[in-house]
Amino acid sequence: MSENCIFCKIARGEIPSRKLYEDDEVIAFHDINPVAPVHFMLVPKQHLVSLLEADASHASLLGRMLVLAPQLAREQGLESGFRTVINSGKGGGQEVFHLHIHVIGGGNIPPMVRRS
Repeated sequence: MSENCIFCKIARGEIPSRKLYEDDEVIAFHDINPVAPVHFMLVPKQHLVSLLEADASHASLLGRMLVLAPQLAREQGLESGFRTVINSGKGGGQEVFHLHIHVIGGGNIPPMVRRS
């Protein structure tokens, strides 16, 4: 874990969160600025800057996170679907430089990309 990373601090319990799930590798908690009725994040406890930094050694962790996403989404009432978002790097809109998966749903979720 990184000493000054906000998500590492949440994973260590130094910063409170509305936790949904936790195991030895992953923590999931509600986003503090939700964009939909359900908006939570899956965060690896291992400090990994972004998906740009991931390699084959992270395959099991990434798979674990993607399998957890629908399980936790269903537990939050998202039976008809949800959106997952991974912003990778500054050019990809990443604001917190610790890999995380947003799970977003409920209400009226607009298309991710507008087509003309």
